Amino acid sequence: MKKNIVIDWFPFSAKKFYLLAIIVGLILRIVMILLPQVLSESFLADFAVQAFDVREISLKEWLKVFILGPLNDLAFASIALIPAFLVYSLTTPRKYDKPWGWIVEGFLVILTGYVLLFNDITDEYGGPLPNIVKALLVFFTICFTIKLLIPGIRDGWRRTVVWLTLFLYVFLLLLNSLSETVFWLEFGNRYDFVAVDYLIYTNEVIGNIMESYPIIPMFLAILAVTGLISWLLFFRKNDLKDAKVNISIGRWALRLVILLGLSFLGGLWLHYGYRHLKSENRYATQLQENGCWDFLEAFVSGEIDYSQYYTMLPEEQARAHAQELSNQDANGVQAISDTLAPIRKNLVLITIESLSADFMEAYGNDKGITPNLDSISGRSLVFDNLFATGNRTVRGLEAVTLSLPPCAGESIVKRKHNKNLYSTGKLFREAGYTTKYFYGGDSYFDNMSDFFGGNGYEIVDKKTYRPDEITFANVWGTCDEDTYKVALRHFDADYAAGQHFFGHIMTISNHRPYTYPAGRIEYDGDAMSRPAAVKYTDWAIGDFLAKASKKPWFKETVFVILADHCASSAGKTSIPLEKYHIPAIIYSPGFIEPQRVTKTCSQIDIMPTLFKLLHWSYNSEFYGQDILDPEFKERAFMATYQDLGYYADGVLTVLSPVRQVKQFEITRHDLWQFDEEPIQNVDDRLLQEAVAFYQTVNMDHYKK
Repeated sequence: MKKNIVIDWFPFSAKKFYLLAIIVGLILRIVMILLPQVLSESFLADFAVQAFDVREISLKEWLKVFILGPLNDLAFASIALIPAFLVYSLTTPRKYDKPWGWIVEGFLVILTGYVLLFNDITDEYGGPLPNIVKALLVFFTICFTIKLLIPGIRDGWRRTVVWLTLFLYVFLLLLNSLSETVFWLEFGNRYDFVAVDYLIYTNEVIGNIMESYPIIPMFLAILAVTGLISWLLFFRKNDLKDAKVNISIGRWALRLVILLGLSFLGGLWLHYGYRHLKSENRYATQLQENGCWDFLEAFVSGEIDYSQYYTMLPEEQARAHAQELSNQDANGVQAISDTLAPIRKNLVLITIESLSADFMEAYGNDKGITPNLDSISGRSLVFDNLFATGNRTVRGLEAVTLSLPPCAGESIVKRKHNKNLYSTGKLFREAGYTTKYFYGGDSYFDNMSDFFGGNGYEIVDKKTYRPDEITFANVWGTCDEDTYKVALRHFDADYAAGQHFFGHIMTISNHRPYTYPAGRIEYDGDAMSRPAAVKYTDWAIGDFLAKASKKPWFKETVFVILADHCASSAGKTSIPLEKYHIPAIIYSPGFIEPQRVTKTCSQIDIMPTLFKLLHWSYNSEFYGQDILDPEFKERAFMATYQDLGYYADGVLTVLSPVRQVKQFEITRHDLWQFDEEPIQNVDDRLLQEAVAFYQTVNMDHYKK
């Protein structure tokens, strides 16, 4: 070894990684240009990307592709290097010097002992997380101890960490390029929210990829190329292989932070601040961009370009059809009028976390875990054939608040343009009601505070609770009974002030880690399990209603109880109906007559039905309809992030990227079991109904 060669490994490696990122990005753009040109039409027929005429791309657009494109690659490479910089910082030998080495050692030993011997926040959450955290802490503590006690191995250890880090970076860069190529073929686009969705449905996506591509040979090929490139760039003679790997964090830290920061800001400038630099030609724009930048943007925005990915009708036809199906006029308004005087009842809307219909006795459960809900159902208006619009809490909140079908991508609750919308709360406020949203956790989660606060609700979450009102909490927030107690206090205050109130309560306890106060329920089984949590959730509702029944405002209040979504959404098909079937109850003794309604309906129909029961007259912009109306058209909406389902007339129509349409004939055996058989010949009428609804919602309400 040439002892006189000293290399600061991060600056040395960063320069070469920047160069590699530019070269790989250039090759990727060339592959994206050539693939559609050289592949046969019969081959391309199975994919979204189509051959495009390169002559339609102007010289100016080509310059943007090959000048701005590499700049985008450089900017994202700076972001990608941040973890490597952290590794670089942590490999400094100074941490072993006295007394710091022993201080760090003591801290790691104490922390590791604590997580091994006592419960911590990860144990509260449950699942595999606690074991992962424990294993990592034990590993890092053992490694640090060995290096502290045996100084002679530190240089070799450090060199190994450097080599593995650089190898991983090259591997991920190449793997991403292959992934982008596959995505380009499949969708004719750089990464977008479809790719984000793939991270959410990892099992299904990996299964599909394994069946569609020779993954193992491709993976081995990438490993081989990674080894070759890593050796050529970093491990040859006179490079890291034969040099003394120097860690000089003090010398380089400021310059590197400035460099990474400027590159990141430059990327933001290119990607967001100057969108007019993008080309009018869609393919030229896609070639110009960096896929990972697009992935981050899609992750933040939660939007899918609906017009690019889904089957469309002419705009005027889609709007007219949706308005006809929703009984709206040309302005998208349905005039709701009633001959009777409006009834001013208080309303308490309870959306229950992950309460599948099949947890209840009426829908086939024989474990007796919902005795209170089962009892209440016998004295309520119950909708036996109601379906959730999605499989996430924000979907349920969106449905009951805005009464609109779900959009492609993320729920409007988590989007930017989500304020001052036509909502349930707006109608109550216009009628002089207080409108409050109760949540036992931090309403910052899932953007709930921004959404409800931006639509006129007063937010009452954990940080507003009095200390004596919190008796039990886990990682998600307070137990349900604490939230109900806080809600009761607010309802009492509103009543005392002569105010009618609308309170929307979102529960928490029926969610992993499935913990709740001791002594509330008896359960013969794992106390930290979903069934046990359901039983506690049911107990808390029963306790709340029992206490509410003693209040002077009880007889003037309507309680609406329904789930936000089911406990699980996985099934044989992308949208298994039984996994969207949820209970929905309207309870108001002496006012609402007990009845079981078997019409197929949706979460978006609950609040319009309630307003009709109250005989309110208003100009509705809701898509939801009164379920009890004899003219009600039975249908339900349900969606994942990509797949949009429309269930009507015994047929489930599913719209998917890229302009894919599938239909399934639904056979229902009872109130909780469904069979879905693919239909070969698409029912065009139902397809047009599905397209009309989803196209207008996505294009009008969510692309502002």
